[in-house]
Amino acid sequence: MTEPITDFTTVVPFWKPRVTPVELDKASEEQLEAMKVTPSDTGVGAYVLVLAHDPQTLKERTPLFNGIMYSHGGLSRTETELGAVAASLVNRCIYCAAVHSNRYNQLAKDETVIEGIFGAGEDSELDPRQKAIFNFATKLSECPSEAGEADVRQLKDAGLGMDEIFDLVLTASLFGWANRLMHVLGDPIPRES
Repeated sequence: MTEPITDFTTVVPFWKPRVTPVELDKASEEQLEAMKVTPSDTGVGAYVLVLAHDPQTLKERTPLFNGIMYSHGGLSRTETELGAVAASLVNRCIYCAAVHSNRYNQLAKDETVIEGIFGAGEDSELDPRQKAIFNFATKLSECPSEAGEADVRQLKDAGLGMDEIFDLVLTASLFGWANRLMHVLGDPIPRES
């Protein structure tokens, strides 16, 4: 049996469900309807097939996820990915951290930021804006009630507008939930060569 990955990586692992996924050819009309819109529009994978056990929740979850992660306005896509990485690190979601750090690297065309974060965490050398984003998403993920007015002020001082701050709150909050789903429903395992 392949053991789950326990170290953070930018190599996206395979996600092995613990819950038997819905069989696509046996899915109900309601399940098929809910699966029409998939995360990032990449297709129906094992995770979506597991979530299809509750088609009403899936039908609401996917547009919410896509709206937060892929909408126009607010944070840049790269900075949204950085917020997702920060939350996923706090929550120790190896799979989500890999997916979103990999995407960050692709968008930024720079691997040094994520390498620094994986190596030093909050002590990594980031520019002031990146540091403010990373630290806020980390704090919000560790203990939401401790993120307050002073933290918002730090984001503003780093040049973030209120629309960007709101996007960051939505991203970190979304991953508080998404990471927990990933943890309970399956495991990140190495992809076979």
